[in-house]
Amino acid sequence: MMPPSQTHASSANSSSNAISASHAKRTYNLKSLDQAMERLSHRLAQANENAGVQEHEHYPPDTGSGVNMVLPGLSDTARAIPNYIARSGLFAPVRRGWRTYHDDTTFLTGKNILLRGTGKQLTEDHADIWMHAMFLQTTVQIGQAPRVNRADFLRALGRPTGGSAYEWLHTGMQDLAQFCLRIEAKRADGSIKYSLGHHPATRVLPMIGGFDYENGEYQLFIDSRWAQIFANREYTLIDWEKRLSMRYELSKSLQRLIGTSSDPEQRYSLDILKDRAAYTGPMHKFCAVLERSLLELESLNIIAGTRIETNAKGNKQAIWNRVEK
Repeated sequence: MMPPSQTHASSANSSSNAISASHAKRTYNLKSLDQAMERLSHRLAQANENAGVQEHEHYPPDTGSGVNMVLPGLSDTARAIPNYIARSGLFAPVRRGWRTYHDDTTFLTGKNILLRGTGKQLTEDHADIWMHAMFLQTTVQIGQAPRVNRADFLRALGRPTGGSAYEWLHTGMQDLAQFCLRIEAKRADGSIKYSLGHHPATRVLPMIGGFDYENGEYQLFIDSRWAQIFANREYTLIDWEKRLSMRYELSKSLQRLIGTSSDPEQRYSLDILKDRAAYTGPMHKFCAVLERSLLELESLNIIAGTRIETNAKGNKQAIWNRVEK
């Protein structure tokens, strides 16, 4: 059994008013998702049916299906992350030391989505571990548990191997296994697309269902319901080589956000970007960090024409043109 992580945040059983304070309860008013996404191939639809990922039903994560989770565009040089998660502050560019403990915190809310999470704030390091774990899941059949050597896992993240790196990876795995989501998505007509953890008949969704470790090898247990969240191509493809070359954590965070919209020109309020990044310092310092990351993203040919302007209402916003498709 894995030991629980020690929490340095404020008391988890404080009142709802305390939970809503500052960075413990954040609601984002981000732009809506592009509705023109293509549907997955018939094989993925059949995979979802066989895996038992039906609305308002739950099945054990070890249910075998006999098929793989197919994510078009996924490769050795690309990883995938669901759009709702990519847009939210579930992963944030914060330090791995002291991190807020979230108690059913709202990370994303809108007409068609409600995403809540419980656990210690996840970082961009956790995002790297999680995306590669999901990549490994696509190499085996849905319901099966992929095995991976810990040194190979670290090399895939562009990390060195050794004692401190192995400890870093193991701690990250523990954090992901202990972080759970409640997510409900609706179609344009208001009908439920999927609801996990909100209905009494459905359990919460762990970021990683768990793992076993023995003799330098991990066996990962990924909840089969993730196949439903990735379905209908509702995910963002991440250029893995570019991500691993980034120096700044905010650059990685913005890379995820940029990929969720097909709009050539993208605009975001600085208040929204600061809140999404869980940045607690003053705005002028955040602007300096933001400008540095925007320049890095420009140098990697992900965006162009970056600038910060004041709109007609007097609010500052970051503007850029998306280059990477």
